[in-house]
This record gives sequence, structure tokens and C-alpha cells, in this order.
Amino acid sequence: MRRVVITGLGVFASLGRDTKTFFSNLVAGRSGVRRITQFDPSGLSVQIAAEVPDYNPADYFPPKRLDLLDRFTQFALLAAKEALESSGLDLAQEDTTRFGVVMGSGMGGAQTLDSGYWNLYGKQLTRLHPFTIPKIMHNAATSQICMEYGLRGPASATVTACSSAGHAIGEAFHLIKYGLADLMLAGGSEAPITYGMLRCWESVRVMATGDGDASRACRPFSADRQGMVIGEGAGVLLLEELEHARRRGAKVYGELAGFGMSSDAGHITQPTVEGPARAIRMALEEAGVSPEEVDYINAHGTGTRLNDPTETQVIKAVFGDHARKLAISSTKSMHGHVMGATGAVELVATVKAIEQGVIPPTANYTQPDPECDLDYVPNQARQAAVRVAVSNSFAFGGLNAVLLVRAL
Repeated sequence: MRRVVITGLGVFASLGRDTKTFFSNLVAGRSGVRRITQFDPSGLSVQIAAEVPDYNPADYFPPKRLDLLDRFTQFALLAAKEALESSGLDLAQEDTTRFGVVMGSGMGGAQTLDSGYWNLYGKQLTRLHPFTIPKIMHNAATSQICMEYGLRGPASATVTACSSAGHAIGEAFHLIKYGLADLMLAGGSEAPITYGMLRCWESVRVMATGDGDASRACRPFSADRQGMVIGEGAGVLLLEELEHARRRGAKVYGELAGFGMSSDAGHITQPTVEGPARAIRMALEEAGVSPEEVDYINAHGTGTRLNDPTETQVIKAVFGDHARKLAISSTKSMHGHVMGATGAVELVATVKAIEQGVIPPTANYTQPDPECDLDYVPNQARQAAVRVAVSNSFAFGGLNAVLLVRAL
């Protein structure tokens, strides 16, 4: 069976517009959460988010191009650009029919949709932007990346809420593993910070308000956690067949060795233990890795009352006594919950932890919770040799995606 390695990384998010800056800020425990600036949030009970600060699309794209690009697609293109550049790949030397793209997004063109509704119902306009549909469709990021680089291989888009990017990367991994492609750009992108979207999330009652200090609003696994904080951005990884990477002398960041996915088939918003546990076991089995070999878990860790103790139970169910030896952290405490992109952003963080030998912390941790009693790497990054790591993504709807990476 063919092996798959990671040879390119790209991030465009609240903590950095490139991978180096992003990971440096994670290790430093810096927060990307602040008061919303894209619109006036005064009428909302939740007025904070992890925005890409001071982002001006005109700095990156010409006006005619922007007519076709929602903010989530812009982020996807920028992260894909870094992933390709960091890989050192010469596209002119590649068979582009063997090079594909899979991108995930839970919300798609949320900003275009929100503004379209406002123009239609608020301003009473009878004609919307002619490219509204191409901008809001969930596959827009995949299609635009393919067109940007002339990639004609397997291409699709995944839509599984907060697991979208995890499923996208898993699908791309299997396309290479089973011989349908040699190279894949895979990840996720999201730009869900709109007035309408925040109104929707307020109604679910799982959001942190910040209590006056936005930077400390998201406190995963801590007893005084308030809830999640929405983020925006994109993460993209270049996946490559191992021998293909060796032939061109590529730098290898790590091996993507296992993928597990499952459905809870339970409640639409309340996670189970059995479903996520099954997905982790599937990833371990595919990689041929025992639970005792895992060093680090990048947790789903949303900071909600229900998710964190459930994920703790999941880890105990899979890892048994080894659960107490694992380093576990939630980087959402700093970059927010990037929804359909979060699995990719967090996998980049996980890969960098392996490469750099540094585990990013769970920031803002204040009080132990008896129901969350594992090692969550509180507040301070930790120097550690990480050989095998797992990244969890568990979505509303009970759809789970787990990725396993290891040092090569």
C-alpha cells in the first residue's frame, strides 16, 4: 500500500497569515480573539471572534477577481499558495491529472449569503450580484484552487460542519494511498463572522461572551469555561505519495498514516462517547499504531460545557491507563473555532508540534474540572519529542473525523 507524506503547509488565520507566524503565536500562548471589527456588533450578546486582523482583500486580489471570491475562498487561495510554495514543488514538472484538491467548509460563502439577504430583504433590491451563486457554493474554494494552478486530478468538497476539513484531508489521503492521485492539496476554509451567523449561534447558547476580556474568553477543559468562540481562516496541506516526494528531494514534515471517521447516529448537537472513540480506533488501526505509541492529541476542545468532558471520556475509553500519560491541548483557545476549516488549521499545528518538538498549550486554563482530569498542557507550551500525534474533529450532527500523523 502506498504511503502518504505531508510536504507543504499553509495557514491564513487570526494568529498569522503564514505557518511560521501562526505556530509561533500558538507556542507563545497568544490569543487571536478580539472584538469584532467587520461590522458593528453592538446589538449582539456575543461581540467577539477570532478574526484575521486588518485584512484587506484588495492587498491580495485585483477587483475583477474579487467579484468571484467570497472571503472564505480568498482565505483558501492564500493558504494553498503558501502550502505550494513551502513544498518546493515545480508544477511544470508534474502531471496535473494526478494532482487534485479536496477542501472542506461548513458554511461556504456565508458573507455573500448574508449580504445578499440584506440586499434582498433589508434594502428591497430586486437584483443581486450576478456571481452570487458561484461565490456561495461550498465547492468554490476547491474549484478556484484547481483553476489557479491548472490542477485536473480528483477534486471535491466536503461539508460536515466542524469536521469538514478533517474529512477533506482524509479523503485526499485515501485518494493517494489507493493510487488515484500522487499529489493533493487538502484542507478547509471558513469565513463565518457575519451578523446573521452570530445571531444564529447566539440561539444555540454555546458561545462565550468574554466577560470583558476577549482574549481569555475560550477556556477549554477549565472548570469555569463559558463556551466556544468562532474563528475564521484557512488551513491547507500538500499531501504527496512518499516515493514521489523522495524522487524530487522534498522536505517531509511528517507522514499522514491513519484516518478514522464515524457517525454517532445519536443527537444532532450532543456528542456521544462511542462514535468519536470508534473514529480514533479506526485511525490507530489504519496506521498500525497502538494506543501506547501516541504522544500528543490535538483535541477538538471547544470549551463548551458538554464537549470537553465527553472528549475526556472518549480519550479514556480509547487509551485506558495511557490517557494519563498523553499530552492533550486545545489550540481553539487561541485561534477560535474555525468551523469547517478547524481540522486543517489544527492538523498544521499538530504537524508543527512533531517537527519542532514543541506542544502548544491550552491557553486560558484557570481551574481544574473533576470531569476533565487529564493533562491538557495548561497555559505554557511544552518541549517534548512527539513521534505520533492524533488530531480530533467532532461535528454537530455527530460526524467525526480523526487524523493520525507521525514523524518519518
